[in-house]
Amino acid sequence: VSCFFSKKFVCTAFVPTRNVVIRTMSSSLAAATTTISFGDLASPADTDATVVVGKKSVLQDFIADNVPSCLGLVNADKETFEAMLNSIDGNSGSASTFLEKGHQFMLCALPDTVTRNNHEMSTHKVTELLSSIPKGKTRLLFANVPSHYHGALASAVAKAFPLYSRKTSNNNYRSIQVSFLDDTGTVQMNEVSLKAAHVVSEGVQLAAELVDMPPAELTTDVYAAKCREIANELEGVTMTEIVGDELDKAGYGGLYGVGKAAECPPRLVIMEYTPANDPTQTVALVGKGIIYDTGGLSLKPKVGMCGMKHDMGGSAGMLGGFVSAVKLGIDKKLVLILCLAENAIGPTAFRNDDILTLYSGKTVEVNNCDAEGRLVLGDGVAHATKHIPDLNLVVDMATLTGAQLVATGKKHAGILANTQELERQAVAAGLRSGDLTYPLLYAPEILKEEFNSKVADMKNSVKDRNNAQTSCAGHFIEFHLDKDYTGGWLHVDMAGPASKNERGTGYGVGLILALLNAPGF
Repeated sequence: VSCFFSKKFVCTAFVPTRNVVIRTMSSSLAAATTTISFGDLASPADTDATVVVGKKSVLQDFIADNVPSCLGLVNADKETFEAMLNSIDGNSGSASTFLEKGHQFMLCALPDTVTRNNHEMSTHKVTELLSSIPKGKTRLLFANVPSHYHGALASAVAKAFPLYSRKTSNNNYRSIQVSFLDDTGTVQMNEVSLKAAHVVSEGVQLAAELVDMPPAELTTDVYAAKCREIANELEGVTMTEIVGDELDKAGYGGLYGVGKAAECPPRLVIMEYTPANDPTQTVALVGKGIIYDTGGLSLKPKVGMCGMKHDMGGSAGMLGGFVSAVKLGIDKKLVLILCLAENAIGPTAFRNDDILTLYSGKTVEVNNCDAEGRLVLGDGVAHATKHIPDLNLVVDMATLTGAQLVATGKKHAGILANTQELERQAVAAGLRSGDLTYPLLYAPEILKEEFNSKVADMKNSVKDRNNAQTSCAGHFIEFHLDKDYTGGWLHVDMAGPASKNERGTGYGVGLILALLNAPGF
């Protein structure tokens, strides 16, 4: 990925036998930089702090067997470390102390057991605990972690350190060197898993930074230009666009209708990756990219509108996942389709009672201008299923409904899949990647009446908001798949996990890599 926006970073090539610096980024308005690297164990003399993360019982064994031998800490006192661990109430938490020469030592304990709908390593807890690690140079050690968890843990680390900032003064410099230790305290230097860690971490921070950018900076024009920069740097990737009035002429009535009132035009960005060898499968990734959502003429209230720069989180997760998959040499043909628009108000804005003809050919009576995401995604999935040869799977991802949080919470995306096997695969991918998912009710034949219209094929919003409205929103998108398409369809509503504490999380990058069975996932 090239230098992004007004920040700078250095990304060195992956070399498994030594540390890999994945990203150093600094704002033009702030002195903050964040560097994350993966590889061998750093010397305590070269760092300001040592942080050890692991399940609580694992940390007890680790302290007993490995602190003096593998950490290299001066005057390491086993009794002190045991007291630190014992001071952590409950099954998770952190404790820290200072050793000789001011070197800080921190233990982060994770729960020994989790339930079936959580990642085995409690990745959300990892992100939460790491957000409080000290500034400066830190060596971060994961104790007794199997290599197939490295990607998910790298994603969790990246989520703890968002990059975007426009603060005029910032003293948040961090250099974090991550090492994964086996049960003997030996650093694991597995080439595949370390490369996956490197790539997913970069992809997560890319996605999170895009989500955090204000709409005055991340216009549809700027977003598309950065996609083109990325496409030009990735081998095997091409990019095309359909922009503004050309969308209207070509029949993309949903995307054009939603975005036509904005200063910058709506865009359908299409990036294609073809692997060097014959692809094993063809997958379309369709992302909702509403760079700002005022609600349109169904105007959001003051409180409800703040934070709507995050309404392009689905597209950011898809872009980060696409880029990461390409870098990992995925054996599938990928087509990324980003539906970019601003849902603005003005004299040309689409209205309630308007009837839009989507690319599927179906007509939609608008009864809620603030239910715009499904309109642009309807065009996106219609394009995919009409124009991509030998298509096996369509995945759409969006911050689609607030009701998703009611249905599956703030950490689990809600998913709809047109087969039980695909649903199972999506849940398993969430558990492997740490981007958790949970199934929504799948019943299109029952719920379609929610969209009944007297004058069009359907309305765009439900008549009864108490009737599985998150499922209904997903089914609306499904209704616009081409009638001759017989492959898989997966809908991911990630309105909850896309952001936390007013920050983008980079959700979706790891999920896509796991869904695609990318190396290391």
